Amino acid sequence: MLQEEALAILQTGANVFLTGEPGAGKTHTSREYITYCKKHNIDVAITASTGIAATHSGGITIHSWSGIGIKNQLSKYDIDAIATREYITKRINRAKVLIIDEVSMLNAGMLDMVNAVCKAVKNSPEPFGGLQTIFVGDFFQLPPVNRTSEQTLFAFESLAWQQANPIPCYLTEQHRQDDTQFLELLSAIRSNTFDEVHLEQLQERRIVESAAPENIPKLFSHNLDVDRVNAHILQKLPGESKNFRMRTRGGKSLVATLQKGCLSPETLSLKIGAAVMFTKNNQKEHFVNGTLGVVEAFSKLDGHPIIKIKNGRKIDAEAMDWSIEDNGRVLASVSQLPLRLAWAITVHKSQGISLDAAVMDLSQVFEYGQGYVALSRVKRLSGLHILGWNQRAFEVHPEVLEKDKEFRDSSEVAQNMFKQMQGEELQKMHTNFVKARGRRK
Repeated sequence: MLQEEALAILQTGANVFLTGEPGAGKTHTSREYITYCKKHNIDVAITASTGIAATHSGGITIHSWSGIGIKNQLSKYDIDAIATREYITKRINRAKVLIIDEVSMLNAGMLDMVNAVCKAVKNSPEPFGGLQTIFVGDFFQLPPVNRTSEQTLFAFESLAWQQANPIPCYLTEQHRQDDTQFLELLSAIRSNTFDEVHLEQLQERRIVESAAPENIPKLFSHNLDVDRVNAHILQKLPGESKNFRMRTRGGKSLVATLQKGCLSPETLSLKIGAAVMFTKNNQKEHFVNGTLGVVEAFSKLDGHPIIKIKNGRKIDAEAMDWSIEDNGRVLASVSQLPLRLAWAITVHKSQGISLDAAVMDLSQVFEYGQGYVALSRVKRLSGLHILGWNQRAFEVHPEVLEKDKEFRDSSEVAQNMFKQMQGEELQKMHTNFVKARGRRK
C-alpha cells in the first residue's frame, strides 16, 4: 500500500494499524495525518509506548496520557480514580483521535488498560471510548519489555485490539534503503528465509574492532558497552571537556519522562574532535535525528559547538526543546543541545533513526528483533561494518511471522476495497468525519 492510499483510509476515521518495514514511511504518514487533523480542527492525542519514541513523535507516553503510569493492572477502583482526575478527563474527552506509536513495544495488558480508561472517561462502551485509534509500528522490531514472570502478549493479542478491529495499512515503498541486495537480505530475516547466501554477504562486511572506521556510530545491545566506548574515546582526545547541562521546566514526573526519552544526555561532555550525532530534526538547519558530524570548534561568541557534518557543511549547534504539550499548553520541557556522542549507541535507542554507516556488535543480542532493528538502521550494505553476531541476531518471533501474513493479506483487501470506491463516495466519508470530529471555530 502506498502512503497516499493509507492516508485516504485514515481520513475516513477508521481505526488503523499503520505498519510496514523499517524505512517504509510510517512516521511520515502519521505526521501527514496529524497535520491534516490539525488543519480541520480535529484534536489528536499523540502518544507512544516509550519515552524515546514519544520524543521522536513529539508526543507523550501512553502511560502518562492515560493516567495509568507504572501500574501493571487496574482494579475497578483504580479506573474510577483515574476517571475522576480532572486533567486526565479533560485530556481524554478533548481528544478525537488517539495515535499510539511503536505499538510493538506495548504489551496486551497495557493496551487493555488504556481501552478501559478511555471507555470510563468518555462513558462509552465503544472501543477506546469512540476515539479513532491508530496503532503505528512494526511487530518485527523490538518486543514489549516483560517486567513480570508471566508470558508477555503482543498488543495484537489484546481484547482492546480485537474490539478496535483496526484496518491494517501495510506500507510497501522503501524510503531508507536503496541497495537492492541489502533490501533482499533484510526481507529474508523478516520472512525467516535467511540462509547461507545471506550469511556470506554479511561475512564480507565482517571486521575486527581494531579495523573499525572512525567517527561512525557503533551499535551495541547493552548500555555498559556504549558507555565504555564513548567515555574511553572521549578521554583519549586532547584538551579539557566542555560540559553542557540540560535545563528543565515543569513537574518532576513529566520532566523525568522527557529526560528518559531524550537521546541527548542530561550532561553532554564534548571536546574538539568528538564524534557526535544530532538527536532531533531541524528543517531550517538541514539536519535530522541521526545526522553525523565532528566537533570542529566552540563558538567564541556563545560557546556553542560548531559541528562539521559529513558533506562538509558547518552547523552552530544551539539548544533545542523537548516538550510535553496538552492542547497547545507546554506542561514540561527540557532544553539541551540536540547532540550525543556518536562513537556508540544502544540498538534500543537507535530505533527510529537512519544511518549512512554503522559498526555493530550483535554477538550479545538477547531478544527477537534486536538484530533486525540494528541492521535496518543502515541505508546500504556498504555502510555496514559488523564485529560479530549470534544466532538470535537473525531470528524473528515465530508468532509475529505468522501474524504478519494476516496483516499483509488484510491490507491488500483494504487497498482493493478502497480503490473500487468512487471518488465522490470516499470524499463524502472524509467530509463526514471532519464534520463529526472537528471543533467548530
